[in-house]
Amino acid sequence: MLDNNPLKQYFRRPSIYFRLPSDAQYYDAAVVNMPVNRELPVYPMTAIDEMTARTPDALFNGVAVVEIIKSCVPNILDPWQLNSIDLDATLLAIKAATNDGTMSITSTCPACTEQSDYELNIMPMVSNMKNIDYNEILQIRELEIKFRPLTYVETNQNGLEQFQMQKIIESMNSYEDNDKKREVISDAIKQLNDIVIKIVAGTIDWIKTPETTVVDKTFIIDFLNNCDKSTSDVIKNRSVELRSKNELPPLDVSCPECKHQYKQQIVLNVTDFFA
Repeated sequence: MLDNNPLKQYFRRPSIYFRLPSDAQYYDAAVVNMPVNRELPVYPMTAIDEMTARTPDALFNGVAVVEIIKSCVPNILDPWQLNSIDLDATLLAIKAATNDGTMSITSTCPACTEQSDYELNIMPMVSNMKNIDYNEILQIRELEIKFRPLTYVETNQNGLEQFQMQKIIESMNSYEDNDKKREVISDAIKQLNDIVIKIVAGTIDWIKTPETTVVDKTFIIDFLNNCDKSTSDVIKNRSVELRSKNELPPLDVSCPECKHQYKQQIVLNVTDFFA
């Protein structure tokens, strides 16, 4: 950007302002440059942003999302460190700034299978997104377990690993040798378990014993692999419960064809969000 450009007054300007659901309580100044009023300015996407959004590899590995956030919400200095609910709110805000405050979704009626398009007003959705309280401690006998939200870099890496696992599973039918197939299946089960354990461990901030507080992920993963099933289930269930609270509330929909009323879950998939 050239400061002496006579066209500078015609550059894009912030279209909307929004608050992060977390109010940036999980971040330091290297992640978010927070204005005094706690409201972040959001610029509409540029033509370069649109081109970036159409680069499949960059979307898949997360780079496109990060670059678009830096362009449209410059106060977010390191988008990789956003947690999932702040990421969703930021993506919605960019969508609102670019598309005059609205977005369209397609929903299939469960009663008559008719597909219909619905236009949503985005900013009320962003305003209603609430921060998740991770301060409640899970007590399991003498253990205390504190959870934390995953960052975008963590969720993106988990997604890439799950995608690779899916490719391995899909390739199983190509093996004609039963011994080889059993070997691949056994290895896939182990890898899948490792991914699940890694995700759960990532949501744990620390585990406190009567003697010490453990924050090392290697020790936490080792514990999750070797604790009893009931303990493992309680920890996994709490992790899933907290992650599910990050989901957007379902939309009340009335089918224009058969008038059936139902709830449509809104899923923000960053790989096709900007399509």
